[in-house]
Amino acid sequence: MADPRQAFTGLRIIDFTQVLAGPFATQQLAQLGADVIKIEQPGTGDITRGLMSTGSDGMAPSFLTCNLGKRAITLDLKHPKAKEVINQLVATADAVVENFKPGTIERLGFGYDALKAIKPDLVYASISGYGQKGPKSELPAFDGAIQASSGMMSISGHPESGPTRTGYFSVDMSTALNAAFAIGAALFRRHLTGEGQRVDVSMLDTAVVMQAAQMSNYLVTNTLPELMGNRSPTKSPTANVFASADGFVQIVALREAHAKELFGLLGVGEMYDQFPEPALRIKHTDEINAAIKPLIAAQPSQHWLDELGKLGIPCAPIQTLDEVAAEPQFDHRLILTEIPNPQGSDKNSKVVSASHVTEPAPPRVQRAPPTLGQDNDEVFAELGYSPKDIAQLHADGVI
Repeated sequence: MADPRQAFTGLRIIDFTQVLAGPFATQQLAQLGADVIKIEQPGTGDITRGLMSTGSDGMAPSFLTCNLGKRAITLDLKHPKAKEVINQLVATADAVVENFKPGTIERLGFGYDALKAIKPDLVYASISGYGQKGPKSELPAFDGAIQASSGMMSISGHPESGPTRTGYFSVDMSTALNAAFAIGAALFRRHLTGEGQRVDVSMLDTAVVMQAAQMSNYLVTNTLPELMGNRSPTKSPTANVFASADGFVQIVALREAHAKELFGLLGVGEMYDQFPEPALRIKHTDEINAAIKPLIAAQPSQHWLDELGKLGIPCAPIQTLDEVAAEPQFDHRLILTEIPNPQGSDKNSKVVSASHVTEPAPPRVQRAPPTLGQDNDEVFAELGYSPKDIAQLHADGVI
């Protein structure tokens, strides 16, 4: 049962989304108390049920984390009887979220104008690659395509190897958080004004926002950023990934005091005297690297964590995901959560959940991720369908 003190307790979200950005956005709302009802195609469901998984149970790890706390029904949106079901659901809903290619949901008969006629104060959020309007609006889009078209790949990678995409779905996941924020803002506005709102979230926009510092620098100075590998976008030679005796560490000595202390710690304090300004250090990056890289490589990572920590200079080891999952810091956070295995196994699953902590009424997982059509009987009964009616919907291929 949802905590009545949570921000979205008592609100109902109709979730037409699949893959990552849309489902993770609505997952965030579910953890704050919203009743999220996920709608999937009968027989197949969200394609993420089978992505990045070697199993065949339709419960891939990425699906689990993106669909925590939701209820799920199946519905063939092209079936003539689907309209009656959607209209009834929307009449009980506070928000609808969809991530079809622009124009698709309108052709199905469930666009903003159609559903607003049923629920005038509806918040209706559309998540797409390029936005609902414009010359690219109807193009298909996945994370990698947006990383390329947004310029993100042009500033990621080493000069020797060329543009590189991130090793994770950076655009999808940032778009999810952007969408959750926008939906939450629209719901709050509705609380203040009584009016619904159309929310248009674009993966392209989100990717550019993620590069706001670099894009703004280009717009103001007309200077394109270069590929810099693991160096800081500031180009500072004292902010980089360095090899240690037993691995790699990221050192971020950007403040003047930190740069001076780093040189002193390494026994080359004269370099700061020689290059006392950031611009000079950038100009002489190769000379500085030749001096400090061998010194850092001579000691293990923990040595630098300890010594730089005493000076307050940000420093972190390059950790693998198994090391991150075992991080004691997460004992004090909510980001990693154990959930009952939705297939009934005795073994719990640990997944990524809440992106923040609030007190009181913190985000929490209300229920395990749903199997395909798991809540058909419950949800349809709430809409007034009898067991006989529900059986007929099954027989007709509607659900």
